[in-house]
Amino acid sequence: MQIDSVNEPLIAIRVSQYPKDNLKEFLLLGRSNVGKSSFINTLIERKNFARTSSKPGKTQTLNFYLVNNNFYLVDVPGYGFANVSKDIQKKFGLMIEDYLKTRENLKHVFLLVDYRHKPTEDDILMYNFLKYYNLDITIIATKYDKITKNNRNKQDKLIKNAFNLTDDESFIPWSTITKKGRIEVLEIIKNILENE
Repeated sequence: MQIDSVNEPLIAIRVSQYPKDNLKEFLLLGRSNVGKSSFINTLIERKNFARTSSKPGKTQTLNFYLVNNNFYLVDVPGYGFANVSKDIQKKFGLMIEDYLKTRENLKHVFLLVDYRHKPTEDDILMYNFLKYYNLDITIIATKYDKITKNNRNKQDKLIKNAFNLTDDESFIPWSTITKKGRIEVLEIIKNILENE
């Protein structure tokens, strides 16, 4: 699958501002600083298209990126340790929950976790929350290249155990440096676009 075009994101904070064109949507979720912007840039092969920041909590809206005039990548505020007040974090939570509960166009969720660390309590809560709503989820383990080959088996087990993944379920290792995982993610999107 080739990415030919990506539009500047349509920005929304409430349901009435979501796109009205009824295209399929793929949601990107993860804690602050997990690398969602880098994930988008690698996936669409554009440098700095989604703004990356060393400061967690940069994304404060729902950002709908129209890709190939055919589907949306939806980036939402990160959860976890963002440098924002409790009130704003609560607002983010409600904004994301609204989207998850009301959006029929949502076809798949990519849940990004940091491969270098054990998944956080927030990661597991989010995963179970998505499962509760019967959403299709793929876990993406970012920063895969930062772990040496010798330690990867250990990290694989950590992630599988944290999410109670069965042998049939797995996660996609992701690297923005080597582009590992990109083809697999595009394949998931392509299959959904063609078969649903």
